[in-house]
Amino acid sequence: MSRQLSWQPSSRWEPLTAGTGQATGGVWRTPGGEVVKRLVRGVTDPRHHAYWERQALVAESGVVTRTAGLRAPGWTGVERDADGITLRTAYVAPYDWAPEALAGALGRFSGCSVVEPAWGARDVLRDRLRTVERRGGWGALGGSSTPAIEELWTRREAALDALDALPRVPTHGDAHPVNLLGRDGDDVIAIDWEQFGLGPAGFDLGYLLLAVNAPLDELLAAHGGQAAAVRRGAVLTAAYTVVSRAAWSLTQPDSGDHVRLLRDLSPVVEQAVDHL
Repeated sequence: MSRQLSWQPSSRWEPLTAGTGQATGGVWRTPGGEVVKRLVRGVTDPRHHAYWERQALVAESGVVTRTAGLRAPGWTGVERDADGITLRTAYVAPYDWAPEALAGALGRFSGCSVVEPAWGARDVLRDRLRTVERRGGWGALGGSSTPAIEELWTRREAALDALDALPRVPTHGDAHPVNLLGRDGDDVIAIDWEQFGLGPAGFDLGYLLLAVNAPLDELLAAHGGQAAAVRRGAVLTAAYTVVSRAAWSLTQPDSGDHVRLLRDLSPVVEQAVDHL
């Protein structure tokens, strides 16, 4: 009996990225203009933010194919085998979005009526903070810590409770401009739906705040929706995420820009304490 060969990309495909998602084994562009993403087996909890099959289930379900504000690209194939899953989509040409336009698109998406799937990410920030706890918390910040940061860490369960109390809305889960890629009129064609689910209002806006050079108030105005709830969700999400990234970066050979970003967003960290 011949041995079945493991999955391999075609030598004719152009690598686009090594893949940054925990379940991503690579991304390529084919000569015919398709984009091929390979998913590898990983986290099996369907509610965990890194559930390895979620992007395939998003494609198969069509749940975000026609949503306003933000939608998925055109899926052309989902192929499952013993080693993983191969996703095929039409190529999405990048568009140079203004931060406020992205915020507005996220706001329209959050207003869509979406039935929560059983495999949707549900507690992204809670999952991430549990990982931070297992790694020893924010101790690596040392002298860079502040009373506000220390209070955020001490009261993290209260912050998670506050997020749980907010309206639950559709969330992309990783609303970084590199994922908010293409354009269809005023709507964004987004890729990398690994962390899609229903999350607290303002969650996606908090992630966007960390990646663009725009004031929080301008992003909030462009986003729209329930202003108080969106602000609370965005501020708490951004604050806990930026401090966690900065603390992690100080354990790495190259800390990158995470500590600088933490300094730049210190007013948001202070606001987060107020929201508790």
